[in-house]
Amino acid sequence: MTINRRLFLAASAVSSIPLAASSAAEWEASQRYPDPRIKIIDPSFAKYRLALTKVERIATGMRWSEGPVWIGDGRYLLWSDIPNNRLMKWEEETGAVTVFRKPSNNSNGNTRDRNGRLLTCEHRSRRVIRTEYDGSITTIASHFEGKRLNSPNDIVCKSDGSIWFTDPPFGLLGYYEGRIASPELPTNVYRWDPVTKQLTAVIKDIARPNGLAFSPDESKFYVVEAGVKPRVIRVYDVLDGRRLASGRILITAEADGTPDGFRVDIDGNLWVGWGMGSEKLDGVAIFNDQGKLIGRINLPERCGNVCFGGRHRNRLFMCGSTSMYSIYVNTQGAPGG
Repeated sequence: MTINRRLFLAASAVSSIPLAASSAAEWEASQRYPDPRIKIIDPSFAKYRLALTKVERIATGMRWSEGPVWIGDGRYLLWSDIPNNRLMKWEEETGAVTVFRKPSNNSNGNTRDRNGRLLTCEHRSRRVIRTEYDGSITTIASHFEGKRLNSPNDIVCKSDGSIWFTDPPFGLLGYYEGRIASPELPTNVYRWDPVTKQLTAVIKDIARPNGLAFSPDESKFYVVEAGVKPRVIRVYDVLDGRRLASGRILITAEADGTPDGFRVDIDGNLWVGWGMGSEKLDGVAIFNDQGKLIGRINLPERCGNVCFGGRHRNRLFMCGSTSMYSIYVNTQGAPGG
């Protein structure tokens, strides 16, 4: 990637704005190695825990953090602060936290396409956008079959360049994370084709889809169904790289709270943002590819989403409700998240 391309995202950044530190005192980092917040539920998780690492709080002062994405060529993290209508930026080298984009149209999920460009789901504009190398904005999707999308939520990019995203109505339910409006479409999951530039509804029979991810070999597709009680994570077989079949429940939340956004590591484990049940379960729940709970990372607040980053994709970034946390783990994130 050229220097100009590496700088395209930085070009739209807003000057440094320090965040309020009043809530920082509430956070107490562990004084022990290994960090007791990392819980081994099944012995198979032990190899992923690094003994000499701790959960770190790297930013605070948000209202609802979501959609983290690692920008490796710039060595920084971006994420959405939905109610504050802004995209945030944390720099790995300096630890500086700034506002990257404001207003952000109540942005939610973010990822990068296979050419390194930022992809963003926007609640308020009810669209998916791409930030070009020069900082300009291209609308990827805003309508399906002549009707407006609801409020695109989470997003991933497959190795063939296709863009997959969920479209629940959460941004239409109030003015806190979007604006009140009536849905025009069912809550589908969509695939955008990089050649035809057309949308296809790959899942139509799902109530309020939320987080999503592919398995490392892209043969499986996972998605949270948020419109059922208890919430579940479904898995589908990927056919021809374009279609989904044989949908079934892989994980049921039951009394353990709420799965939200998640990412998959190179071994196929699901690292799932968790919360809204017992506060003892707020944080990240880790499941193997058979849906078995193998580990937890406890946080002092609900976790809405995660991503892998750092030079070796072995640093897990976790969107707490009002803060951003990170921890190094002994695995790497799969590409495409």
